Amino acid sequence: MSDDNVFTGAWDPGEDWSGGGALSKSLPRGDVIGASVYELGPGNFAIYHFHHGAEELLIVLRGTPTLRTQDGERVLDEGDVVHFPAGPEGAHGLRNDTDEPVRFVMISDHPSPEVVEYPDLGQITAQARTDSQTGERLWLIHDVASDDG
Repeated sequence: MSDDNVFTGAWDPGEDWSGGGALSKSLPRGDVIGASVYELGPGNFAIYHFHHGAEELLIVLRGTPTLRTQDGERVLDEGDVVHFPAGPEGAHGLRNDTDEPVRFVMISDHPSPEVVEYPDLGQITAQARTDSQTGERLWLIHDVASDDG
């Protein structure tokens, strides 16, 4: 049985897609749009990144996360909604600097293939829901620093 309620605490097992210790669960998805719920404990974060194909929409459900964008940082309030366009102008990351959990929903179209950049890590990922020449789903991580040598 799935747990499609944004306020319950049944979390998906597996890899931490936030990069910073977030709990997450996928919500119902269609062919074009999908959403996930995330919870950041005190000191946890969602890594600064941007998508080349996907737009994202953030809705803060609980707590006051600190949002980082190209324009700097600001504290969000419960109920705040923020749109992140595709490309560098949509770069964003979230951090929980409080003593209470922060919970938010991230909604996006989910194009395939997709390229995501992580400026702080110096990495770019290429991913798709289709198989690659390796026989497995396409998922590549490129270290930008490796271009220097």
